[in-house]
Amino acid sequence: MMETLPTTTKRGGGRSKPVPTSKSSLVMAFFSCVAWLYVAGRLWQDAEDRNLLAGLLKKNSAQRPKVLTVEDKLMMLGCRDLERRIVEAEMELTLAKSQGYLKGQGQKSGSSDRRFLAVIGVYTGFGSRLKRNVFRGSWMPRGDALKKLQERGVIIRFVIGRSANRGDSLDRNIDEENRTTKDFLILEGHEEAQEELPKKGKTFFSTAVQNWDADFYVKVDDNIDIDLEGLIELLEHRRGQDGAYIGCMKSGEVISEEGKPWYEPEWWKFGDEKSYFRHASGSLVIISKNLAQYININSVSLKTYAYDDTSLGSWMMGIQATYIDDSRLCCSSIRQEKVCSLA
Repeated sequence: MMETLPTTTKRGGGRSKPVPTSKSSLVMAFFSCVAWLYVAGRLWQDAEDRNLLAGLLKKNSAQRPKVLTVEDKLMMLGCRDLERRIVEAEMELTLAKSQGYLKGQGQKSGSSDRRFLAVIGVYTGFGSRLKRNVFRGSWMPRGDALKKLQERGVIIRFVIGRSANRGDSLDRNIDEENRTTKDFLILEGHEEAQEELPKKGKTFFSTAVQNWDADFYVKVDDNIDIDLEGLIELLEHRRGQDGAYIGCMKSGEVISEEGKPWYEPEWWKFGDEKSYFRHASGSLVIISKNLAQYININSVSLKTYAYDDTSLGSWMMGIQATYIDDSRLCCSSIRQEKVCSLA
């Protein structure tokens, strides 16, 4: 027979008494409620702050460009007016160069305000004093006659540079001769040497156009004689013609073999046929005022070749020059009507 577990029975059939709650439990529950309310309040406040900040950022981003342009920067720096003036100056300079002169360019101090017919530059060297004296006694006036010719509108000067050894006896002799004759144009920035002859053309035309305002500028070698009245008549006939490039025109062979006469070190630039472009050759070349001004403005960048006549011809190729082939300027020709002849 199985044993049964002991059981208890409630007597009286009444309810059981509840276990009394401790005071500490009530305190903990109160603080828990307070903490929950605090955390919930902070979370709600943070959410409001985030919404407010997001709205401000959106508003600011809508009013401000995302990328600051160059125009905005110029406006902020107050440089818009300066930019406009720079553009206008660049446009004026470009126009001036295209026309062969600088707008408002004045003459050097001490130069005459008078407009002349021509400035004639006779190339000479340190050892050519005898030639100069021959010229002064023949076609080239001297003394008072030179001044009277200038009153007619024609200036003639011997053109020479400075010695490689500045201030030596060569320079002093030229200075002394010039004090007596007053018929030199001394190119202070040019070194007088045979190999520097092409650069002499740039310096002569630049210096002459800065010192004298003339219709024409004439380069003459010291190996020819000039019919001065015939030359003046020719210039008078051409007066007022801009862009005039006048001379005995030709286009010769380019010598590429070193050691031969007329050797051109940069022969390879002239193509397979090795022929020079058309240019005024010989010992007498005339250019008008605006062409001389073009040389003056661009002298630093103008390329020179082995000879001065081909160098000048290369400068004329890139501009609107009027080529005038005048056989009277072919000094070696046998025709009677000519203004120059070999000396």
